[in-house]
Amino acid sequence: MNLAEGVQSVSLGILGVMMIGTALGVVLFSNIVYSAFLLGGVFISMAGMYLLLNGDFVASAQILIYVGAINVLILFAIMLVNKRQDFSPLPSAGLRKVFTALVSFGLFALLSTMVLATPWAYTTNPVVSQNSIIVIGEHFFSDFLLPFELASVLLLIAMVGAIILARREYLPDQVPTSDLQQTILTLPERPKELISTGSSSGNGE
Repeated sequence: MNLAEGVQSVSLGILGVMMIGTALGVVLFSNIVYSAFLLGGVFISMAGMYLLLNGDFVASAQILIYVGAINVLILFAIMLVNKRQDFSPLPSAGLRKVFTALVSFGLFALLSTMVLATPWAYTTNPVVSQNSIIVIGEHFFSDFLLPFELASVLLLIAMVGAIILARREYLPDQVPTSDLQQTILTLPERPKELISTGSSSGNGE
């Protein structure tokens, strides 16, 4: 085993321990904010494994989309809701834990059987291939240019619609017709303080 293979094996072991530890923390921690932060650790360790498999585009997408978007969205949702409620014990909590343990053990046995039954190919000769990011970029701007641009337009429409819905003025149930005609197309503004010219000139003298 040369130095590169040793570094790769050690990195794989560290990332595996990090992934298992943070995943257990997501499940076992009672504080949901800590669980959300540990979920980001799971995503980062998965991105590191993608890098070890020469999947540079998948690793960057993992960090940008899952860590930078989905995990941050989960944290914002948790912190904005901030609903404090004591959990009451359920009568069937023990049965649910047993059922969850059985399902988890079944999934673990299925994945372990698949890993052991798969004929993994191992070669010492590195495969020379083009960078995946360059290949995907060339396809985006040549073969799939129209779907790529349509997706960007749809995302822009969704963003504008979300801004309009968020800025929509609250109208009460019963509003007089005259007031409705004046305020239905206006957004609430901050009241401005008016300074009279007489008082300012008097202070200047």
